Amino acid sequence: MAIKKQFLKSKPVCKVTFTVPAEEAKKVVVVGSFNEWNEKAAPLKKLKNGSFKGTLDLEAGKSYEFKYLIDGTYTNEQEADGLAWNDFAGAENSLLNL
Repeated sequence: MAIKKQFLKSKPVCKVTFTVPAEEAKKVVVVGSFNEWNEKAAPLKKLKNGSFKGTLDLEAGKSYEFKYLIDGTYTNEQEADGLAWNDFAGAENSLLNL
């Protein structure tokens, strides 16, 4: 799994590209505090090499909690900026600092 950040000079936005190697998966979605954990808001597109990829424009200068939803199973990003405990979920979420 990988995260790539590209900060825009023209506005306070960061283009964040999420890449998830999941050849066997049928559906991968990124959910988090940036989209109110909406499972339909940010589906990733399956590439020919079997990985899933998608880019979101997120406001810079903030921190976001997120997870991947891979075929219905929540998974953390191994290359995240950190982990944050979430009492509501009773689990740790990946952390993205922009």
